This record gives sequence, structure tokens and C-alpha cells, in this order.
Amino acid sequence: MTVTDKLKGLVTAAALAAATMTAAPAAADLSDILSEGTISIGVPEDFPPFGSLGASGEYEGYDVSVANMIAEAMGVELDLVPISSDQRIPYLETDRLDLVISSMGANPERAKSIWFSSAYAPFYSGAFASDDKEISSVDDLAGYSVGLTGGTLEDLALTDMVSDETEIIRFGDNAATLAAYVSGQVDVLVTGNVVAASLSESNPDLSVDTKFILRDSPCFIGIKQGNADLLRWVNVFILTNTLNGELNTLSEEWFGQPLPPLPTL
Repeated sequence: MTVTDKLKGLVTAAALAAATMTAAPAAADLSDILSEGTISIGVPEDFPPFGSLGASGEYEGYDVSVANMIAEAMGVELDLVPISSDQRIPYLETDRLDLVISSMGANPERAKSIWFSSAYAPFYSGAFASDDKEISSVDDLAGYSVGLTGGTLEDLALTDMVSDETEIIRFGDNAATLAAYVSGQVDVLVTGNVVAASLSESNPDLSVDTKFILRDSPCFIGIKQGNADLLRWVNVFILTNTLNGELNTLSEEWFGQPLPPLPTL
């Protein structure tokens, strides 16, 4: 073998090694999580009652409770990571999180990027306004200013349905959206049912009537594509805790209502 042949062989071997390293999955599947003893779970940073900073200085809510239940059931430590809506998928794709439990709805576009578990929580989006406003459909929004959080499923759904006569004002996060409705900056609030209920409870003098349901969108746990064992484990966890009533107990605690039958994905 000539020197040239040896050099060609070394170059080929190096290229194959580099390709192998590039193709190797970086995300943690179930076995990696169990061996490392820690699971990183993203939860809402400011979306009560799913997740928000409580009076004690600790994060609390339905999603936070589910995250704690998962870590306990796995027998690992929980690395709780508060995230915003637009961080949910990127943080999974870049391996900053193992799971996202953050009131996330599933749709075909999102399913191109990540996997979804079975549904673990009820949720529907609707239009809410004061009781003196005659609104019963999307068409009735014409002439009103509508506040919602940009980039959410509510934003995507409503944008395709309203006429040019409806003013949609998008805010960067849920806290800003709710504050705009409380202050009268917008006439109509488009958000989730539990968010509106929480807003009404914390502002008893504020009129927050349900005008119409925009879409029924139960919540799913997000998992990075390829982590099949983790997906299977999460689905068994959801089934088990639905049948034994644990998720219903959390629903009563955080939503003030029983857990309805949850669809599978």
C-alpha cells in the first residue's frame, strides 16, 4: 500500500467517524434519565392555574404538580424549568428539556417537530367579554379590539377566521394579555377557559363572560422525536393516573372542576 493509499484510508476513516458522531442522538431517552437520576421538565412560567410563581416563591399549578408526580414515579430528581410559550418546542429540539408539560395543544404543524403524549389535561379556548357585549360568534367580533397572546393556538385559529374589521392586539405573554383586559385596553379576551376562570376569581368585580368556544384543545406532554421509550412511559403514566383518580384530584384542586374523559392522540 502506497503512502497515498494510506492517507486516503485515514481521510475516509475520519469522515466516517465524524458522520457517526453527527448522527448520534443527543437527547436523553428513558434509560438515560434513569441512569442520570434527573429529569428536566419545562412548565409555564406565568400561566395560572397551569403554572406560575406562587406566594411562597416556588412554582405551582397543575402542570407543576404533574411534573413532580412524573419525577416521583420515575424515582429521579426533578429539574423544573419555567419557560414561555415560544420556548417549548425549541427547548425540546435543542435538548435543554426532556419533557414539556406546559398546557400545550397538539396540531399537525407542531407534530412535524416533536412527539405528543396522550392528553393529560382538559382545555378549551374561547372569547370572553363583559356581560353587556352581544357576542356569540367570530362574526360578532367586528368592531371590537381583541387581546390575545401572540403565537398561541388561539392566535393561529382566530387570525384565519376574523374579518378585517376586527382589531387583534397581540401581547408577548399571558400576563400582559390579561392585564390589557383588566385595564380595558381591549374589549374581548381570547384565551383558555381556566385562565379566564382564574382571572375572574382574582378580580371579582370584573365581568368575564364566556361568549363562544373557539376550539376544544386538550393539553399534551411534549417529547423530543426519537425518544420512544420515554413516550411509552409517559403514556402509561397518564393512563394509570387517570384510572386511579390522581389527575382528577389535581383537576379539582387547580381548575375547580372534575377531569372530563380525555382523548388519546
